[in-house]
Amino acid sequence: MPPEEPHRIEIRLDELLAARGMTVAELADRVGITPVNVSVLKNGRAKAIRFSTLSKICEVLDCQPGDLLAFRRD
Repeated sequence: MPPEEPHRIEIRLDELLAARGMTVAELADRVGITPVNVSVLKNGRAKAIRFSTLSKICEVLDCQPGDLLAFRRD
């Protein structure tokens, strides 16, 4: 099996949480996922995200998916 190519999606969760004065624990509680899963997403280690989770994050943070995700051109 060939090695997996690293993705170039940046997660801007830190900025959004800071702008809203919200903690990882608070976001996790309001979205209904574990703080560990929020941290995995926040640190760019997630390999996937469910649309239902993305929708809930956007609802809680009052943002659009494009505010949360960006494509990094190398």
